[in-house]
Amino acid sequence: MDLVKVLSEQYQKPEMPQVEVGDTVRVNVKIKEGNRERVQAFEGTVIARKHGGVSETITVRRIAYNVGVEKVFPIHSPNIVSIETIRRGKVRRAKLYYLRDRIGKKAKVKERL
Repeated sequence: MDLVKVLSEQYQKPEMPQVEVGDTVRVNVKIKEGNRERVQAFEGTVIARKHGGVSETITVRRIAYNVGVEKVFPIHSPNIVSIETIRRGKVRRAKLYYLRDRIGKKAKVKERL
């Protein structure tokens, strides 16, 4: 086997939920404050998935206090405790960057049944 492949498989998480673009997810992240550590949830819509393997990332967007907030999460990071899919989205694109220009009901993604 290729050395890079062996090393990358070593750092991948064994069970990852099926997360697609358009899904509404809750990402639980470890936050370190001084000498304390806690878990904080970030809930929003997945607007992009990039790369693959160990370096795979998802971009999650939500509206907080009428301001759009986006965070990029490396899926296989040890700081990611869990990723829960809340609802499945029905989309026809690989990247949903057009949601950045929309507010209110226009920024909603239809639910896949």
